[in-house]
Amino acid sequence: MTLADDQDRRPQGFNTRRLVVGLMAVPVLFGLLMFLPAGTWAWRKGWLFVLVVLTSWVAVFLTLWRVNPEVLIARSRPQEGAKRWDRILVGYFLFPAIGAILPVAALDDARFHWSPVPWWVCGIGYLLFLSGMALTTWAEAVNMFFEVHVRIQRDRGHVVIDSGPYALVRHPGYVGGCLFTAGMALALGSLWALIPAGVASLLLVLRTQWEDQALQAELPGYDAYTRRVRYKLIPGVW
Repeated sequence: MTLADDQDRRPQGFNTRRLVVGLMAVPVLFGLLMFLPAGTWAWRKGWLFVLVVLTSWVAVFLTLWRVNPEVLIARSRPQEGAKRWDRILVGYFLFPAIGAILPVAALDDARFHWSPVPWWVCGIGYLLFLSGMALTTWAEAVNMFFEVHVRIQRDRGHVVIDSGPYALVRHPGYVGGCLFTAGMALALGSLWALIPAGVASLLLVLRTQWEDQALQAELPGYDAYTRRVRYKLIPGVW
């Protein structure tokens, strides 16, 4: 592939301004949610986590930029028609639950040492975190309709995606979400942080159920897809 070909694949209409603002906000968010509760900047597990997160984010962005730029466009700007229940669930419950993992872990591991764990537990956490990121990225790579909020994307010619991880379960992105939220807590060395991680996972299960019902009711071909791929999150279980 030539440089010109690669440039042609760049997502036109991508909200670069929003990306830059988001990247500028990352250090502030990490400071408020991690190092302020930790009470110190000398939290080694915290800095390692920041490094891994930023590196994985760059890798995910570059991968999607190359293989599925449409999903970057869709996720970089607000979309009309999102389900009201999903905006409430994500904005008021899911995002706060995920965000709570960081200060709880900081208070636990860096300040009060409520549940000290060995480094090998942190290693398991990073394995879960990176596996979740990889699975979610795989889902995004094959699904141009992978947006922030649940909606029937008639404006984009929404169709059922049944390739890649969608041939195994109907909502692989949420499987990845459950993995990386648990991984966040363990990577930061905190068992107490598994509580908000568990809440976030339960909310993802609820979102899975509600989204699946909406897709069956409104997306042509999805009902037939559910008969081919029977399980929502865990093959052989649910």
